Amino acid sequence: MNDDDLAAREHANMIEVMAGGARSAPGGLVRQEDGVAMFASGLPINLFNQVLVEDASVDSDRVSAAIAAGVATMRERGDVFMVNLRRGTDDAFKPLMAELGLAAASGADPSDASDVADASDVAEVPGLPGMALDPIPPSVAGSTASESGNGALDIRLVVDQAGMEDHLRACAVGFGMPEEMLRAFVAADVWRQPRRFVYVGYLDGEAVVTGLGARTGDTIGVYNISTIESARKRGYGEAMTRRVAADGRDAGCTVAILQASRMGLPLYERLGYRTVVEYVAYTEPAGDPTGA
Repeated sequence: MNDDDLAAREHANMIEVMAGGARSAPGGLVRQEDGVAMFASGLPINLFNQVLVEDASVDSDRVSAAIAAGVATMRERGDVFMVNLRRGTDDAFKPLMAELGLAAASGADPSDASDVADASDVAEVPGLPGMALDPIPPSVAGSTASESGNGALDIRLVVDQAGMEDHLRACAVGFGMPEEMLRAFVAADVWRQPRRFVYVGYLDGEAVVTGLGARTGDTIGVYNISTIESARKRGYGEAMTRRVAADGRDAGCTVAILQASRMGLPLYERLGYRTVVEYVAYTEPAGDPTGA
């Protein structure tokens, strides 16, 4: 499959998951029209409040108007937000960012961005990688943390609310995020939802790593890979990433996708994922792009 097709799968999967999170948040708002997706959770981090071009084939004037409307809505709500454009695919809308008073975040990875650049300077701005594994190989689950001698990790599919509680607590700790914020964005019943698969990895009975799979068609999205600090550098995040993709393959998926942080990028490349799209985040110039 070519990179354009893989990028389209990654984009659609990510939009579905992020929009679902915004819908679950109290006061959340989702709007998908005129080729633009806007999801506003109201939470104080711009990753959870985004405007994106969903369908680049729609007339560019309609898309531009919809982007501007989404930005206006975010500002009216008082949300910390970003417009997330795909490098190359959405370049026609870069001039609009300057017109709207937005600037490209120099660390387009929302987890560690700290300052901004002029919107016209985007060629120098690092993008958040959207990655794909195509096809998902039979060996994707072949190496686990227990086999590497770093501890017997027990990865379980969540099948009840108790497991979901373990997922939420450990995921929040691993991300360094207030638990109430994660709970607002990740629905407590997501483990019951169709095409969603929630995981917790346990070490000696303690929840130490989490993962979430989101299926769209024959694509499995890998999300919520989060390891608590005391259990890092033991291969548990890798084992979880492999498990989510392997279960997706067993369910009939042929492609796995994810969005990589800078820290996780080398791991995912080692697992065979490759970057098929880059996202550049545009934020309010005076704001902290992390939303923190």
